[in-house]
Amino acid sequence: MTGETAETAESRWARYAEQGVLLDGFHALKHALRFGARVPVALATDRRAALALAAELAPDLTGVLDGLLREVSVSTLGALVPRAHPTGVAALAVPETTALPAAPEREAPLVVLDNPRNLGNVGAVVRLAAGAGAAGVLTTGDLDPWHPAAVRAGAGLHFATSVERRPVAGLPDGPLLAFDPEGADLRTVEVPAGALLAFGSERHGLSPQMRARADSLVALPMRPQVSSYNLATSVAMALYHWLARPS
Repeated sequence: MTGETAETAESRWARYAEQGVLLDGFHALKHALRFGARVPVALATDRRAALALAAELAPDLTGVLDGLLREVSVSTLGALVPRAHPTGVAALAVPETTALPAAPEREAPLVVLDNPRNLGNVGAVVRLAAGAGAAGVLTTGDLDPWHPAAVRAGAGLHFATSVERRPVAGLPDGPLLAFDPEGADLRTVEVPAGALLAFGSERHGLSPQMRARADSLVALPMRPQVSSYNLATSVAMALYHWLARPS
C-alpha cells in the first residue's frame, strides 16, 4: 500500500471515529458484517493475512472484506485504537438501535442487567444472548453497554441482538423474573413467553427498584457455601434453562 492510501485510510477513520462503534479484531468485524452492521472503514496491519483468515473462518464474507479492508502499518493502527487486537484488524461501525419487539410478539426472553459494573461481563452476556436467540440485552445504571470494551468482549455480536440502556421504570412490558438467592429454584420455574430475566450487579445484587418491579424471584441451583456465580455464567444457566424447555 502506498503512503497516499494509508493517509486516506486514516482520514476516513477520523471521519467516523467520534460516532462509530469500535470493532476490535477480526471476529468482531466478522460478526458485525454478518448481522448487517454498516461498516464504513476497516483496517488491517496485514491485509493478506486477514483475508486468509476470512477464507478459513468466514468464507461468506471474503468478497466484502476484499473490498473493505485497507492496509496500514502497525504503528498507525496502534495510534488509532487503544489496544490493537492480535489479529491486527480494527473497524468502525455505525451504531443502529434495533427496535425491541412488543411483549405480545416477543417469545424469547430479554436479559436485564441491573446496574452492571464490569464491561467484560456485559460483552460476554451480549454474546450469550445473541447465541441463545434472546430478544436482547438491557442494562440499567450508568455503564454504557456499547463501550468499546464491552463490544470487544461481545465479539461484535451487539449487532446480532438489541442492546440498550434503560432506567428500571423504562423497561418494556412482560413478566419479570429477578434472580436472587432467596427465590424459587430455577429448575421448578417455567420461563413464560416474553419474560424479562433480571440479574443484579456483580457486587451489590438487585437494586430495590428492580426488586419492586419483579413479578417473582428465582434462584440458580448452587452448592451450599458457594457464594455466587460469575454474571455471565448466571445468564448462561438461565438461558439454557429456557432453551431446554419442552417444545
